[in-house]
Amino acid sequence: MIITKIISGGQTGTDQAALDFAIKHNILHGCWIQKGRKTEAGFLPEKYQLQKMPTTSYPKRTEQNILDSDGTLIFSRGTLTGGSALTHKLAKQHNRPWLHVDLDKVTAREAVQMIAEWLDGNEIENLNVAGPRASKDPGIHDFVVGILNRVWEV
Repeated sequence: MIITKIISGGQTGTDQAALDFAIKHNILHGCWIQKGRKTEAGFLPEKYQLQKMPTTSYPKRTEQNILDSDGTLIFSRGTLTGGSALTHKLAKQHNRPWLHVDLDKVTAREAVQMIAEWLDGNEIENLNVAGPRASKDPGIHDFVVGILNRVWEV
């Protein structure tokens, strides 16, 4: 497994967890955020090196991040909703590799194994990470960082 870049839309929760993981491990990170760099908590801090889209459209940002990656990893606790469901739909529509990890259905150990096997099997180097924002799942940031740290050690 050789991840050379972590891609994310910058929203609170899962997106920022992936970016924080990348920064901690000195992995390139970035890609696209909608014009204005807005998240549900306000403006995305400059430490996150994302390029601004020419539009404020979240769906356009989501689609561009999918297209600029080798594959998309989507976290959830239960059924995909909102932006996560859109991410799944767009990845399928563009015939891009994707993996949905429902943390209500697998243990952390199983999630790590699934992700590592998927990354290797699809030769993912530029990884797009998506999932719920912090207001929808307050503990998701730390949980995703923990899972990614364990995948990194595999």
